[in-house]
Amino acid sequence: MGYDIERFVGYVNEGLLCSICRDVLEDPLQAPCEHAFCTACIHGWLVHHSNCPEDRQVIDVSLLRPLYRYMKNDLNRLQLHCRNREYGCEMVCSLESIDRHERECEYSQIPCSNAGCTVQVERRNLDGHLAVCEYRSRECPNGCGYTILSAEDTQHNCVAELRTELELLRSEMICRVEEAKHEMESRLDSQRRHMVQKESILQNEIEELKSQMSRMMSDVRSLMAAERQHRQELEQAELEKREL
Repeated sequence: MGYDIERFVGYVNEGLLCSICRDVLEDPLQAPCEHAFCTACIHGWLVHHSNCPEDRQVIDVSLLRPLYRYMKNDLNRLQLHCRNREYGCEMVCSLESIDRHERECEYSQIPCSNAGCTVQVERRNLDGHLAVCEYRSRECPNGCGYTILSAEDTQHNCVAELRTELELLRSEMICRVEEAKHEMESRLDSQRRHMVQKESILQNEIEELKSQMSRMMSDVRSLMAAERQHRQELEQAELEKREL
């Protein structure tokens, strides 16, 4: 939807009106046939139609383009009243700067910043409302340090609040201890599994070394037996030589 034409000061050129809502263009787009529309208006129109609402020429979202620069400049120079005029704001400014003004306008209706409060007040009256808002919070005047809402003053009990806070802290501490315990147990289980795997690997290596040692001993015994046989053969040969 466009800007309400009743807000504008002086004459507004027909070419600066949206062809759909007939208000002054807001965030304008232009079709190839040069008819202009508010972005929201033409997008909504093209959901159910495929032509220009003025001359029925076929158009598509991809064919829409920004407004011509000279038309954009004419649009931005238009003068209009602040939307908070009914609340007392008398500001008149250009369309180009109206959004910036209205974001800061003292007559704008804004929500109370206190959680739970649904009241909306003018920006200029916000401080006064916050001073009396029943949802405003403050620290307990009795020194317990608890933050209370003004509406809870009569129900506030320092001892009960501190007891509740203590129970919450105790519960939180128990939860943290349990979490730390589970994490430690998980780490110990992981280390235990790692040690078991390591032990299994070392045991296999030891068994392999024993097997190699056994083969080496067998080879040594075979060599020693061969050496004895060789010596006996030499002695026999020496004896036969002497006899000859």
